[in-house]
Amino acid sequence: MHDLDLILTLTGALIAALIFGLITQRLGLSPIVGYLLAGIAVSPRTPGFVADKGLADQLAEIGVILLRFGVGLQFHFKELLAVRRIAIPGALGQSVAATLLGAVLMHLLGWNWQAGLVFGMALSVASTVVLTRVLVDNKALHTPTGHIAIGWLVVEDLLTVFVLVLLPALFAPGTGSSLVGIAAAAGMAVVKIGALIAFTFVVGGWLIPRLLGSIARSGSRELFTLAILALALGIAVGSAKVFGVSMALGAFLAGMVVGRSEFSLRAATEAMPMRDAFAVLFFVSVGMLFDFRSLLETPGLVLATLFVVLVGKPLVALILVLLRRYPLRTALSVAVALAQIGEFSFILASLGRQLYLLPESAANVLVAAAMVSITLNPLLFQAVGRMERFLRNTPALARWIPPETDPESPAGQPVAFPPHGAIVVGYGPVGQTVARLLSDQGITPVFIEMNLETVQRLRVDGVPVVYGDAGRIEVLEHAGVASAEVLILAASSLPQASEIVRQARSLNPGIGILARTAYLREATDLRASGANGVFSGEGEVALAMAEFILNRSRATPDLIQRERERVRQEFIRSTGAESRVDSRTPAS
Repeated sequence: MHDLDLILTLTGALIAALIFGLITQRLGLSPIVGYLLAGIAVSPRTPGFVADKGLADQLAEIGVILLRFGVGLQFHFKELLAVRRIAIPGALGQSVAATLLGAVLMHLLGWNWQAGLVFGMALSVASTVVLTRVLVDNKALHTPTGHIAIGWLVVEDLLTVFVLVLLPALFAPGTGSSLVGIAAAAGMAVVKIGALIAFTFVVGGWLIPRLLGSIARSGSRELFTLAILALALGIAVGSAKVFGVSMALGAFLAGMVVGRSEFSLRAATEAMPMRDAFAVLFFVSVGMLFDFRSLLETPGLVLATLFVVLVGKPLVALILVLLRRYPLRTALSVAVALAQIGEFSFILASLGRQLYLLPESAANVLVAAAMVSITLNPLLFQAVGRMERFLRNTPALARWIPPETDPESPAGQPVAFPPHGAIVVGYGPVGQTVARLLSDQGITPVFIEMNLETVQRLRVDGVPVVYGDAGRIEVLEHAGVASAEVLILAASSLPQASEIVRQARSLNPGIGILARTAYLREATDLRASGANGVFSGEGEVALAMAEFILNRSRATPDLIQRERERVRQEFIRSTGAESRVDSRTPAS
C-alpha cells in the first residue's frame, strides 16, 4: 500500500504542479507561484485529492539536494571575486540587518528572541531559483546587475549553510548556551565544514573527473546521467553521515567539483532536468503547509514578515550598493531582485521547528510571504526604470543619491559573449573541412562535440570547443549561438537535428543555419524547422553515381551538367533539400 501512496503522491503532485504552473505562466507570473498553489490544492485543507505529506517531504529533500548540486555546478570563484567588494559585505550586511529587523518585529509580536532570530535568518535569504529566472527573463543575467546579484546570493547561501550546521550544535537537546559552548559549537562547525571541503576537493577533485571521464568514454548517456545523480546524492548523504553537516552543503560542494571539470556543461544539461522535477516537489510540499485560516488569526505577523521581505531587505541592499557608488539603476535592480524568499528560507524554518525554536505558525507565514514576494518580484523588477525616474525627479530624495563611479564595470551594459562568426556541430571529416574553409576566410569557428577525447585534443591545441549535446539549449547558449552568424550541423548522426535548428532559430532569429542529413526524407523537417540549407548524403551519392554513369557513357560535359541540375532540382522539389555534388571530393 505504501508503494501505491508513493505513486499517487508523486503523480498527483506533478499533475497539480503542471496545471497550476501553466495557469500562472499564462498570467505572466512565476511558475513557482503555481507550484505553491498546487501544494495547497493537494493538501488536507482543501477538498479532493490529498497527497501524503511525509512522502512529499522525502521527495522534496531529493529536490533540495539536486538544487544545491546545480548551484554548485554554476558557481565559479572568478565570478565572485569580480564583485567581491560589493557581494561579500553586501550579503553579510543585508543578512544581519534583515535578521535583526525580523527578530525585533517578531519579539514585539510576542515571540522570544531565539525564535525571532531564527525567523529573521529565514527572511534574509533569497531564492536562487526565483532570482535566476527573473534575471534571465529580463536579459539581465550577464550584466553587472546579474553578476552582483548572483555573487550576493552565493555568499548568502554559504552563510546559510554555516547557520544550518551551527543551529543544531547550539540548540539541540543537551547543548549549552554559554559563550564557551557557543564558541565551541562554532569552532566545531568550522572544523566539520573545513574537513568536508578538504575531502571533497582533494579526494573528489582527483577521483570524480577520472570516474566521469571513464563513463563518458563508454558512450552511454544513461550511465553518465546515473553517475551524476549518484555523485550528487552520495556525497550529500555522506556529508550528513560522516561529517555531520547538511546534505545541502555536500551536494553544493559536489557540484563545485564537477563544475571545475570539463564535464560541467554536460552534467548540467543532461542530468539536471531531474533536478527541476524534484525541485517542483519541494515547492509543492511547502504549499501543503499553507493554512489560510491561521493567517486570519495572525494578520500582524504576516504584515510584519512582508515588511521585512519587501521593504526592509531591499532598502538595506539599495543603501549598501549606493554606498559603493554604483549607478542608481544597478542598485535598484539588485535590491528588487533580492526582495523575495525561497528554498533555504523553508529549510531554515524546518530546522527551527525540529529544534523547537519556531512555532508551527512560522511555516505558514513563510509560505504566505513567499507566494506574495515571488508573485510581485518579476513585476517590481520590470518597474525599476520608473522607480529610478521617480527618485531622480523627487528633490527630497535625489539629494541623498551619491555620485556614481561604478568601480567594477559599466552598469546596465550587457557583458556579451565573445562574437563568433560560426559554430560547427561535430568535428568529423566534414566538420574539419568546413573549419579549414572558414579559417581560410579569417573565421575561427567554435565547435560543439560529444567525443571526450576529441574535445581534450582540441583544447590542448587551443581550438574553441564546447563539450556537450547540441540538442540542449544551454549548450547552444554556452557556445554563443545568440551572437553567431552561422550554425553548421556537420555531424552525420544528429537525432535531434530539427530541434537544434528550432532552438538556434529561437535564440538568434537572424542566424544562417546549414544542416547535414543522411537521408532525403529528413530534409523536409529540417527545412520546416528553419534551416536555410540542407545537404543530404543520400542525394550526394545519387548525384555522384549519376555523374559517374554519364561519364562512362561518354556523355558530353554539357549533358552531364544538364542532367545533374535536373536531378538536383527534382530533389529540391520533392524534399525541399539542397543537394550539391563535386566529383573531386567524396560525398558527404
